[in-house]
Amino acid sequence: MSKFVAIIPARYASTRFPGKPLALLGGVPIIQRVYERVAGVVSDVCVATDDARIEQAVQRFGGRVVMTSDQHRSGTDRCFEAYQKLGTDADVVINVQGDEPFIAPQQLQTIMRCFADSHTEIATLVKPFALGEPMQHISNPNSPKVVLDANGYALYFSRSVIPYLRGKDFETWSQHHTYLKHIGLYAYRTDALARITAMPQGTLEVSESLEQLRWLQAGLRIKVGTTDQETIGIDTPDDLQRAEQFLATQQG
Repeated sequence: MSKFVAIIPARYASTRFPGKPLALLGGVPIIQRVYERVAGVVSDVCVATDDARIEQAVQRFGGRVVMTSDQHRSGTDRCFEAYQKLGTDADVVINVQGDEPFIAPQQLQTIMRCFADSHTEIATLVKPFALGEPMQHISNPNSPKVVLDANGYALYFSRSVIPYLRGKDFETWSQHHTYLKHIGLYAYRTDALARITAMPQGTLEVSESLEQLRWLQAGLRIKVGTTDQETIGIDTPDDLQRAEQFLATQQG
């Protein structure tokens, strides 16, 4: 049976929203909300940061935190350094984005169940778009799409709409096919995490700016779980305002 550690990469320097992990949502720092959500499912949780302000904030609410380099090119790389510094005997690392304060327990449980399959090296999630969803929503390049094989492994991720439906009017595609939206929650067996952080960027990754394409191009397999719950990430101050409104409806 796999043993899990959840690592939450958190940077202070964000182009669109500097200091985002420490921004208050309902009077509580975003990073604290993420941490407490994850800790309700995974017993071993840690924040990985490169900023002393975030480190101090996590310590104030009693969380576990490890300082990492400020030179990492991705949250995946930061996760691997944190995993090495923790000295944990966990064999699966869950990478939880630090701007997902409403991450659902069921999403974490779904990605953990992927590792009941001993062949799973990496796992992630998708959420099906609704049948008939407007194609302008599905075609949004900020919502990567995924196609799967018959065993639930990813064949490809793209910012384009995949698959292409030949012979159908574009506006009707979602009436004929269930498209899958990628949810950016990842988990990796530790040996796979070591491999992918040592790889150079691949041509597909550079083309689409999706790091998971590096892993597929190198021959690793990505198991995909399905969730019916939407994530509410916070990338900008405007997103934070919408999150406040959502939180109010949850508490009301």
